[in-house]
Amino acid sequence: MMKKLSVLLAMGMLLSGCASDSSEPKDLSEVKIGAIQFAQHPALDKAYEGFKDTLIEAGVNEENIDFQNASGDPSNCQTIAEKFVNDGDDLIYAIATDALQAAANKTTDIPIVGAAVTDFETAGVVKSNEKPETNVTGASDLNPVKEQMELLKTLVPDAKKIAVFYCSDEANSIYQGEIALEAAKDLGLEAKVVTVSNDSSAIQQVAQSMIGQYDAVYIPTDNLLASNMATVAQVTNENQLPVIVGEESMCENGGLATLSLDYYTVGQNAGKQALAILNGESKVQETPVTFVDAKDCQYFVNQKVATQLGIEVPADLQATMIGG
Repeated sequence: MMKKLSVLLAMGMLLSGCASDSSEPKDLSEVKIGAIQFAQHPALDKAYEGFKDTLIEAGVNEENIDFQNASGDPSNCQTIAEKFVNDGDDLIYAIATDALQAAANKTTDIPIVGAAVTDFETAGVVKSNEKPETNVTGASDLNPVKEQMELLKTLVPDAKKIAVFYCSDEANSIYQGEIALEAAKDLGLEAKVVTVSNDSSAIQQVAQSMIGQYDAVYIPTDNLLASNMATVAQVTNENQLPVIVGEESMCENGGLATLSLDYYTVGQNAGKQALAILNGESKVQETPVTFVDAKDCQYFVNQKVATQLGIEVPADLQATMIGG
C-alpha cells in the first residue's frame, strides 16, 4: 500500500512541476500561509498553536494564516490543499500524514512544512529525513515507542499478552506498530496487532473484542483512536485492561500512562523551520526533518485510571499525575 502511495505522490510531483529553489526573503507581514489540520484532537491542536504562535511572534499577520480542519476526512485534505495552491499561498503547514500527503500531491512549488507526522520517508514525501530533496520538510512526532513499551512492562509487570491497537488506514500507526512489536519481543512479551478501519463507529466493538484476550494494550499516536480515546477507555477501564498510549492527551482522556513529547513544541519546531524558509535562510529541499529525543519527553500517569485498575506507580518514575 505504501509503495502504491509513494508512486502516486511521485506522479503528483511530476505533474506539478519542480520544487522551487527560491531563497529570497519574504516580508513576513505580507506572507500568506495555508494550514491544514487532519482531525480535531488535543495533540494536533497543540501542534497548530505552537506553529501559529511562533510565526505571529516573528511578525506574521494572523489574518494571513488560513486555518482549515479536514475533520478526519482525507478527501477534505485534498480539497483544502488545492484551495491553498489556487490561492497562491507562500507556504503550506500540514498537520498529520493525510494532510501532508494531500499537500505534496497538489504542489511541488510551494514549500510545505509538516508536523505530527511520524516518519516523512514512510509517508513518501521526502527522499530522506536528513535531506528531503523535495518541497517538503517538517517536525516529526515520533514518540519513544520502545521506552513506552518498557513503561508498560514497569506498570503491568505480570502482563504476557499485549495488543498493539491502531487504525489500519494510518501509515504512521503501522510504522509505530512495527517498532512496538519488536520492542515487545525484546521484552519477552507476546504482542499481536489489533486494527480498526477508519470508522469511529467500529471502535467500541473492536475494543470489546480485546477483553479477556490480552493483559494490556498499547496504542500509538493514532489520529482515529486519539480522537476517540474516551470510547476506548470506557471499555478497557471498566474491564480492568490497562492501556499505555502514545501521548499526553490520550492519557488524559482515559489511557493509563505514557512517555510523551510535547506537541506544542513540535509545532514550534515546525514554525522555526517555516520562518527559516520564508526568511531565505534555508531551502526547504535541504532542511532536515526534526525529531524529539526521548530524554526530552515526560512521563504522565492518569491517577484516576491507575486507582481504578489498582496499579501502583513507582515513585522513581517521576511521572506527572493527570486526570485525577
